[in-house]
Amino acid sequence: MVISQTVTRINQLALLLVLWAPAAFSDENPDISFDGLERIEDAKVAMAYIDPEADFSVFKRVAILDPFVSFRSNWRRDQNRSRTRNLRPADVERIKTDVSALLRDVFIERLQADGGYEVVNETGEDVLLLRPAIIELNITVPDQQRAGRSRTYTASAGAATLYIELFDSVSGDIIGRAADRRTARRAGGHLTWSSRITNTQEARRMFGRWADKLREFLDQHYSGKK
Repeated sequence: MVISQTVTRINQLALLLVLWAPAAFSDENPDISFDGLERIEDAKVAMAYIDPEADFSVFKRVAILDPFVSFRSNWRRDQNRSRTRNLRPADVERIKTDVSALLRDVFIERLQADGGYEVVNETGEDVLLLRPAIIELNITVPDQQRAGRSRTYTASAGAATLYIELFDSVSGDIIGRAADRRTARRAGGHLTWSSRITNTQEARRMFGRWADKLREFLDQHYSGKK
């Protein structure tokens, strides 16, 4: 069965995803989530929950839904305060599309590397379905009013929160959830020239670290791949 036939039910959780994720960074995360998942004590991210009855050892392949992307509140307004050419809604949507595609590409690359998990576009008893999202995205977009004459200097390429949910691809039941926030700092905290290329490089490194943590979690704890 193709993956699109299981997406409708999962898409109904999109609003809940955005509203609930910021609570992941509370100092008082409950041991049991609102939907019965148990908190992982030694998680290497800000928050992680898992279904204690789920058998992760069956998953040998992975399907990845298109990542959802949203910006920090008032991000576009704040960006436009210091720009000579305002960001338009179309610019914002382009950035969302680019970030979504980059996150998916990096996750596929890291999960499949070195004989890892085949990434597919179908459901199956051995297919783990991932729904990743980047929320509270806060990046500095270089001002490009005059090509080659405008430069933006920052000490950070930006910050973002990864929120990811894991589903049984056949039943559509949620069996895991995690969230983590990272800031892409320049080396030494020094101001450096920001461009679309440097921002993409920093984002790729950030997404790669998250993908590696997921791969490590699946390899060491559930699939038997070591």
